[in-house]
This record gives sequence, C-alpha cells and structure tokens, in this order.
Amino acid sequence: MNKRAHFAGLAAVAMAASSLASAQTNVQIYGVMDAGIEHLSNANPGGGGATKIYSGGANNSRLGFRGTEELGGGLKAVFNLESGLLIDTGNYDGTLFRRQANVGLEGKFGRIVFGRSFTTVYDFVNPFDPMGYAPRYSWIPTGNGTLANKYGMTTGFDNMVKYQGTFDKLKVGFSYGAGEVAGNASDGRKLAAGAAYDLGAVRLVLTGERVNGIRNAVGIRSENKVYHAAAAFDASEALSLKAGLRHLTIEQPAVADVRADTWWVGANYDLTPALDLTGVVYYVRIKNGVTPSDSAADPRMFVLRAKYALSKRTSLYATAAHAKTRGGVPVGVSRDNTEDGGTTGFGDHQTGLLVGIQHRF
Repeated sequence: MNKRAHFAGLAAVAMAASSLASAQTNVQIYGVMDAGIEHLSNANPGGGGATKIYSGGANNSRLGFRGTEELGGGLKAVFNLESGLLIDTGNYDGTLFRRQANVGLEGKFGRIVFGRSFTTVYDFVNPFDPMGYAPRYSWIPTGNGTLANKYGMTTGFDNMVKYQGTFDKLKVGFSYGAGEVAGNASDGRKLAAGAAYDLGAVRLVLTGERVNGIRNAVGIRSENKVYHAAAAFDASEALSLKAGLRHLTIEQPAVADVRADTWWVGANYDLTPALDLTGVVYYVRIKNGVTPSDSAADPRMFVLRAKYALSKRTSLYATAAHAKTRGGVPVGVSRDNTEDGGTTGFGDHQTGLLVGIQHRF
C-alpha cells in the first residue's frame, strides 16, 4: 500500500506540474530513462556469472520537476523535485523524492536551497571523473562493491542548506545537513565545501566533507572525513584528460580508523560528433582497512566505454570493466543500487559487460 501511495503521489505531482507548465514557461518536467543488459563474472559464491537487465548504467533513471519564478531585480524562486526510477522493474529507487526535494532563491549572489539535495562534493567532483555520474563501473560516485570499505560518495544530505555561486572563473559551494539530535547539534551533522577554478583548458577542484555519526551510550561517535583534489586538461576540442585523488578517514568507536586513498586517471575522446570514447583506471590504496587483508588488497579497475548518439536525446552505449585485487580478497566492479543489496563480487577479480540505451526528455 505504501508503494501504491507513493506512485499515486508522484502521478498527482506530475499532473499538477503538467497543468502548470501549460500555463507558464518556468516549470519543466524532465527525466532520464536508462536501461541495459549486463553480465558479471564471479557473481555468486560458486564462482559463476550472472546476466540481468539493469536500470541505470550510464546515468541513473529519474523523473523530475523543476521551475523558477521571477521575483524582480534579478531574484528568482527555484524548486526541484526528483525521483529515482528502476526501469527494469518499474519501481521507484528509494523514497519518493530521494534524489531532490528542495526550494530556494537564486540571484547574483548565487543559489541557496533548503531540503534534500546532492552534496557540494557530488556536484563538484563528478565532472572530473571520466565516467561522470555513471552508477556502474566508476569508483568515484558509487565505490567498490565487495571490500569491507565500500565507500563511494555521499550523494545527498537530508535537512540541508546548500549554497553555490560562480564569480568569474571561481565556483564555490557549501552544504550543511542538520543532524537534528536534541541536545547535541553536532551529532549527525554533515558538512561539505568545494571550490573549482576554470583556467580555460585547465580546470581544478578541491573539496572537503565531514559526516558525524550519533553518539552511543558511552558518548562516542564515528566521524567520516573525505577530501578530493582533481584536475582536467582539455587538450583539444575532442580530447579531455582527467585525474584525481580522494583521501578518506573513517574514525570509529573502539575500532582502528579506516584510511584509504583512491586515485583515478582517464580520458574522454570524441572520435566523431556522434561517438564518444572513455577510458579510465581506478586504484584504491587502503592504508588501514577494516580487516588486515583489506589493507593488502590494492584493488584496481580498468574501464572502457563507447557511447553513440542516435539523436540529441537518445544514445546507445557499451561499457566493459575489469577489477582485481591482491591476496585473494573479493572485489566487485560496482556497488549496486538499493534493488540489488550491494555485494557483487565473490572472487579476487570480476569482469562486467554492459550494453544499454538511454533516452532523455
């Protein structure tokens, strides 16, 4: 009944937005439909493979509503509602508007919104990943699928205030997620900040994030601290080179801290106006893992993707990835979405092949 209620609510919002959009030009209904067929090796304890229809290979499928209202003097009101979709089952991904549910103001000062939104780190770092916002076969937004440290990226904050502004070549952003714990404002608090500088052919970004846990009965809480540094170089109109580093520390009560660095380097190349090629290598150096074997695993993944545009809205893509570790530690090419539970690798290597289609509207 809850799922039916969610879908009924989504349909009601869609009809209301459609009616409003017909009378005004500042409300937009948009979406991404992305699905394909995937084969994974070492996808079960027996070492066998698995083939499945997958939703969201190049980008997560979604349905959204966004709009603005001119308030005068260059000031406007803004809003965004966005729901994740699972095209393979027709279900929604998580709660109804898990991706975006916010309202705010935009002007010469920048944009400030309240509600749920993507974090500043997510907004700033993903453009420096050759795979971009791909939920499959990138260890930047989604992370490894099997190791004890599955850290990818904190996608969004609830109870958020987010600011972003661009001033000439400099873009800055800040996110604050309130923990809303009575008597202790720092418990559950989430902070993120970023700065990006555009020099034309060269672009640079730095971000930092801190996520506090909730104190336990003896007053101890966990804390996650993550820093990113990345650069992109547009060697020509067709070729862009990208590289970056993530430093992660997870401080845990009564347990040794987890520390790890994730490196990546790759390129995007427009072979023709319609055909884009991507190649990237990810490497994780786990300095202090949850288990001793994690610290010696040194997981790495090699990815190749070809994307062909049939039109401005519709494209086909094929992606291949191979991940491996040392010491027999299991590894997965991706951390799965809520539908699949998150454990994808049962060997010290895994190969994934994905062919899909995407349509934007």
